[in-house]
Amino acid sequence: MALAADFYGPDAPHDAASALAAMNALTADPLAMRRRLRASLDTLAAIAPGIPQMAIGYCLGGMAVLEMARGGADLALAASFHGLLASPLPAAAPIRPRLLVCHGDADSLVPRAHVTAFWEEMDRVGADWQFLSFAGVEHGFTNPFTPAGDPNPAYHPLADRQSWAALMGLIDSVTSGTA
Repeated sequence: MALAADFYGPDAPHDAASALAAMNALTADPLAMRRRLRASLDTLAAIAPGIPQMAIGYCLGGMAVLEMARGGADLALAASFHGLLASPLPAAAPIRPRLLVCHGDADSLVPRAHVTAFWEEMDRVGADWQFLSFAGVEHGFTNPFTPAGDPNPAYHPLADRQSWAALMGLIDSVTSGTA
């Protein structure tokens, strides 16, 4: 069972400028984002009780799954693909889910200082995390519809396949109990 969460709500933006404004509002208020995402998890739990919940997100969704983990969501797994790593509200308590972060090392939206700060934050709270960083790979590396030659975002087929294989392996270990 899968649920695609809409954390923008009924006033979802329909143009690029509105989408950017809505995204900036959500990223500036992680508590509001976490409340909206918690409602999605509650809905999923009501629809499919007893099934371990996992969250997978791309770009802003990648940031969102990390915010859920930081906020104490009862997830088995949270996987972020080319998501932003910094948060105005870093984790202060142990993180429950296993984390997979797939990142393009050439992503101009995530400076290397954010990467090392994220690692330190995860270590501080005792998170069980994996971080795959792909050298020379830019933001949006999983999107094959990005026009060829466009820098950041830019599709990278090998990073796309390898990150997906890592996710499938981690899901298998979580669902089989070998995690």
